[in-house]
Amino acid sequence: MTAYAPPRTAPPYAVVVPTLGRPSLSRCLEALAASTGPKPVRVVLVDDRPRAGGAPLPVEVPESLRPVTVTVPGGGRGPAAARNTGRREAGGVAHWIVFLDDDVVPGPEWGEELARDLAAASERTGGISARIAVPLPCDRRPTDWERGTAGLATARWITADMAYRPEVLDAVGGFDERFRRAFREDADLALRVLDAGWSLDEGLRRTTHPVRTADRWVSVRQQAGNADDVLMNRLHGGGWWSRASAARGRLPRHLLVTGAAAGAVSCAVLGRRGAAVACATGWLAGTAEFAGARIAPGPRTRQEVLSMAVTSVLIPPVATWHWLRGQLRHRGALPWRPRPEAAAARAPRTPLRERVPR
Repeated sequence: MTAYAPPRTAPPYAVVVPTLGRPSLSRCLEALAASTGPKPVRVVLVDDRPRAGGAPLPVEVPESLRPVTVTVPGGGRGPAAARNTGRREAGGVAHWIVFLDDDVVPGPEWGEELARDLAAASERTGGISARIAVPLPCDRRPTDWERGTAGLATARWITADMAYRPEVLDAVGGFDERFRRAFREDADLALRVLDAGWSLDEGLRRTTHPVRTADRWVSVRQQAGNADDVLMNRLHGGGWWSRASAARGRLPRHLLVTGAAAGAVSCAVLGRRGAAVACATGWLAGTAEFAGARIAPGPRTRQEVLSMAVTSVLIPPVATWHWLRGQLRHRGALPWRPRPEAAAARAPRTPLRERVPR
């Protein structure tokens, strides 16, 4: 292997990590400190625990990163707001801000690869994504949850590891804090950056995103993302799916299955037995198809089959509820339009106001 030769113009960068204090945060920072290449000039940990009560963040910061690491409160307002807090803390000391999730593991040459990514950026480059790897079990088929996490490996612009210029974030208004979950806030920001005339590049740095342990009901809780999709439709129009290369999901089918269930109950109450049976048959067929589509590619263990069967009954009405909630909550959201100053921001970067010692 050839010795690492740092790029001649490797720009200084900061790292922002929103966190709920999970044990994986320490592992993330350890990997960041151990990677080869230039180190960050600042690491901002945004403590977004909603009820921390003043308790210190449970993390072990590597000795090499302690002089440049700060912890700031996020207020429990979600990852979009936490990243905005972090970018304001870090924006004055670096030409780039790299957003990392607290459960990722930067690769052994991450710093070196990042330096090359940043040095290769053109003046029009607003952001640079990483290559995400999701390890899956080798001795069995992945579960539904594991397959869903594996989708991060092909997702575009995800903030599990995404670098942006601070002036680009300022020009487009940063992350939209109406996205309260870790879902769609990254695609929304990326589309706004593209609309403002910047480009988004694919980098070469490599980061691993392990599959977190999750309970049986995680897929049901994830249906809250249907409300975020409503906001995306309001902001970017129906074509945002293809622009962001996002999967459409099964919402139309969920609406039909939920409608069939509601129709069966209504018809039964009204004494229309034939119509009630027809609707109930439609609900049962739709639910069985959904469960089968989730069970077939999985390990088909007793626990997995049971989880898929139970959650496949619950997901359609829960998805419908969150979709209706989003329609109500975001009914006044206006389409995104680039501000005039956003295009003007594509100028040489602003000078650093200060430099944090390494």
